[in-house]
Amino acid sequence: MKDFWKMLLAVVCGLFIAGFVGFVLFFGFVGALAAAGSSSKPVLPKEGVLAIDMSGFVISEQDQPANPFASMNSAGGPVPTIGLYKAVKGLEAAAKDPGVKFAFLRTDGNLSDISTSEEFRKALKEFRASGKAVVAYTESPSTGSYWLASVADKLYMTSYQGSSVMFTGISTQSFFLKDLLDKLGVNVQLIRHGKYKSAGEMFVRNSASPENREQYQAMVDALWGSIGGEIAQSRGISVEKLNSLIDGLNLCLPEDFLAEGLVDGLVTREELKEKLAAVAVAESFKDVKMIPFPDYVTAKILPAIKAKNNIAVIYANGEIVEGKDPRNIDGDRFARLIDKVRADSSIKAVVLRVNSPGGSVLASEKIKHELDLLGEVKPLVASYGSYAASGGYWISNNCRRIFSDATTLTGSIGVFGMVPDFSKTAKDVLHVGVMTVSSNKHGDMYSLTRPFDKDEYNYMLRSIENVYDKFTSIVSEGRGLSKARVDEIGQGRVWAGSDALGLGLVDELGTLRDAIDYTSSLVGFESGSFHVAEYPEPMSELKMFMEMLGQKTEPDQFVKARLSEFAKPQVLARMPHEICVK
Repeated sequence: MKDFWKMLLAVVCGLFIAGFVGFVLFFGFVGALAAAGSSSKPVLPKEGVLAIDMSGFVISEQDQPANPFASMNSAGGPVPTIGLYKAVKGLEAAAKDPGVKFAFLRTDGNLSDISTSEEFRKALKEFRASGKAVVAYTESPSTGSYWLASVADKLYMTSYQGSSVMFTGISTQSFFLKDLLDKLGVNVQLIRHGKYKSAGEMFVRNSASPENREQYQAMVDALWGSIGGEIAQSRGISVEKLNSLIDGLNLCLPEDFLAEGLVDGLVTREELKEKLAAVAVAESFKDVKMIPFPDYVTAKILPAIKAKNNIAVIYANGEIVEGKDPRNIDGDRFARLIDKVRADSSIKAVVLRVNSPGGSVLASEKIKHELDLLGEVKPLVASYGSYAASGGYWISNNCRRIFSDATTLTGSIGVFGMVPDFSKTAKDVLHVGVMTVSSNKHGDMYSLTRPFDKDEYNYMLRSIENVYDKFTSIVSEGRGLSKARVDEIGQGRVWAGSDALGLGLVDELGTLRDAIDYTSSLVGFESGSFHVAEYPEPMSELKMFMEMLGQKTEPDQFVKARLSEFAKPQVLARMPHEICVK
């Protein structure tokens, strides 16, 4: 027995020591990866060509440090992420840098969204205006990638056959689930204000309403008006000619692009190298040094430092939600963040960068309240990214001035709520009986096991109408429009930024940089005399790793978000879905 206890004690001690060593090794491993992720500043050649390969990095709303753990959950390894403002500043620096001869742009596989692409395209246009050339190359052009490439002085396309051309214009698709839900016995009770507020239509219809189709056609036409107009202008053809080529499916082969003047030449890889060497005034391509754009930005654009004179940029990026969700705009955390910015005496003015389709009304109200307090003590200007709709417009319409991209989707001044009824599912599909015992007449109103009666529907409708009245009131006050006019252009309708300008929903078509420059002028800052402080602060490497351990895939997150709209009764100010231009 004595030997048994000795052996047991030895095993326990061994397990304890092994656990402790494992703990130390684990955090040593984490520290090593974090150190690898924060490597030293890249060494650049004295002179060379700025190589901008859009498939090799993502331009995001906010700058984030390189994630050293990304390769652990992605077979393709980490993809560098560059914040939009930092990317634009990188091009500005390159335009003034005598070591940068010109820019070589490849846009196939562009992973950035529509408004960041629009703003980056404008920055490339300004780079050209400095006197330096942009040479672009494409192999399989899509509508979005060709739009970006068309900004170049010279645009070449592969001469090899087999290109996957997807230059066919812009489209969006909606799916309608009523017939499927009927088979499953699910009755979705949709309560809304706004004939264009189509966020819940997919659950209650088997096709689009006329109003929904009308607004989406207008949105797509407005987006194409901006994109197609810029392509036509850059290539020196009419919009009518461009539309004729696309509608006639005349752009199928590289030879078609050359024949119609949409590219300046068809080249092999070796011929492309010769052209780049010629522009670089080099004897051969081997003498041309390439400077990867992410490396250039890292080396030239230093992180913001704490200073006395700061312009804060608050990034409201994602859905507006209740609870804790650092990937989105969670109401309580964001309210505390705005309060912190308001109290910081080093911050003299604020730009609110909105890239949100909306979400929870309650969370939007919390955020708007703090923004209104902030706007009373510091100049507050808004800049819109791809989306500033519904709740995203709710929180920002009272800013002193609103800058929007032409491709921004905004407005969506409308409200809806949904409560599903699974009574038929339980009875006819699952063959489950339900007994309900309530203390009051409507105690089981939100049980999801029976439909609303008339009084309960009107009860929900009263809440929806109250929120819509509030929404139109704050827009009326914030934008200086009558409530009748807000209601007329509201009704849940989503507008492209180019149309929103004429309606008075935004003040100016301009970029994030334009908004920052305007805001700095309000407090008398000259160019270069202030720093840009970004909020929320980027996650540390350790936080990235801990999040990765519990990370969900994007489809999982989408499903979770949609199911959360069913999980409990709530009033939502949200766009129906997002539009992407590839």
